[in-house]
Amino acid sequence: MPHLTVTDESGVAIVRLTKPPANTMDPAFLDEGARVVEELRVTAPDAVVLIGQDRFFSGGFDLNSVPLLSPSEQRGMIHGANRAFADWYGFPRPVITAINGHAVAGGLILALCGDLRLAVPQAKLGLTEVKVGIPYPVAAIEIVKAEVPRPIIRRLVLGGELIESDEAHRGGVVDELVDEDALLDRALDRARALAAHPRRAYETIKAELRADALRMIEETADRDPLASGWLSDETTKAAAATLERDR
Repeated sequence: MPHLTVTDESGVAIVRLTKPPANTMDPAFLDEGARVVEELRVTAPDAVVLIGQDRFFSGGFDLNSVPLLSPSEQRGMIHGANRAFADWYGFPRPVITAINGHAVAGGLILALCGDLRLAVPQAKLGLTEVKVGIPYPVAAIEIVKAEVPRPIIRRLVLGGELIESDEAHRGGVVDELVDEDALLDRALDRARALAAHPRRAYETIKAELRADALRMIEETADRDPLASGWLSDETTKAAAATLERDR
């Protein structure tokens, strides 16, 4: 079963995360996402809407499987995560992230890749990597530094807090709150509005705006120091404790 599905809505590609129950990320999910981005670069839609399903946009890295990766699999996962986040952050066409539910850890980083970020009122958002002992791949932390406003970044990154979507909106983490039944339509409207700008100008200006973060990612991703030792014993223990609390 695919982890992502792509449909066309009058020139806007809707990419839906479809890995129940929480659209979590593992190597297969990241590989599939890379193929989707490559296909979209070829088909060149007017814009893209990224959306999850059910209660989650994405719960981030899969805590059931990621702590069990071998060293070589960890290196592959770091490479896959860096590529996934850089691909979406640097995608030339407008990208709207429609945060239909909780966006946690890597799931929030994926949401931060959007040119505009819409969220439902009941969503919770957070960067909880510190709680589960998972350091940030270089692409993830560069996007966080570029996109999360300073007044709230320390609470999320160092405190590992989960916040309600209205606080995320007030803090500038998301741009707009939209009721669940109107979310996709509103995301499509905002996508078409951005796509109406002259294509070449939009793509050039977006590349200029994100150049510093993308340059840092490009220069360091292949030698990300985490690739030689991403996870530790404390990761396994912290992840297990988190999963137990969530049961």
